[in-house]
Amino acid sequence: MSKVITVTETAATKITDLMLEEKKSEAGLRVFVQGGGCSGFQYGLMIEEGAGDPAADQVFESNGVRLYVDPISLRYLSGAQVDFVDNLTGGGFTIKNPNAKSTCGCGSSFDV
Repeated sequence: MSKVITVTETAATKITDLMLEEKKSEAGLRVFVQGGGCSGFQYGLMIEEGAGDPAADQVFESNGVRLYVDPISLRYLSGAQVDFVDNLTGGGFTIKNPNAKSTCGCGSSFDV
């Protein structure tokens, strides 16, 4: 199983746009998992300035976006892909996670 987390071109464009809007051109995207939601775990994404925590974080680069992932989250996100979907009801980031056994109806939480 691949430990690499990837970002689609569409998501990379949106992330880059958001970083420019927030004037954080030297930032990356922190991808993490936390307890919660109706299925037990929730995804989290946030723009993070700097180099993350070099002693603990795994750092990946995908489509020009730097990704920071802590070791615990990486166990749940190994092989995952961050995408951005735009539709009639709005748009948002989604995570395609090969480790998720089930997801809730809203798609924001999962079980492993």
